[in-house]
Amino acid sequence: MTQQNSIWRSFRNGQDYMSIWPMRKELAMLFPEQRYIKATKFAIRVMPAVAVLSVLSQMAFDNYDALPQAIAVAFFALSMPLQGLWWLGKRSRTNLPPSLATWYREIHDKIVSEGYALQPVKSHPRYLELAQVLNRAFKQLDKGALERWF
Repeated sequence: MTQQNSIWRSFRNGQDYMSIWPMRKELAMLFPEQRYIKATKFAIRVMPAVAVLSVLSQMAFDNYDALPQAIAVAFFALSMPLQGLWWLGKRSRTNLPPSLATWYREIHDKIVSEGYALQPVKSHPRYLELAQVLNRAFKQLDKGALERWF
């Protein structure tokens, strides 16, 4: 039961991470998140229709012999958004490498020094905390303060 809960928790973490990550061109070359988020959002919109059409097209043409393959295609299409959410959920809970942890602390310190309230700095930050700090930095710091990093 805990394995099943952890999978659903990972999907939920992926949704949360997808909503927090700042979709900025400055970050697109540094992190794969933007590509995963765009692909996952596309899959959420399109793949259910692909799944339905793959099955209904075989039924409409009375090609019931190909129905098992169409169902397999439908399951694959439906799994694509889940794959993206799972990856994003796992990524959000992954600890930052030392170089990114230092970058996280620098940006965090800059936001706090500008007088904005922020959660205390984490000793072992994850990608989720980096996303939160980057999101706040892009919203609250001026372009001049961000030039050092971007």
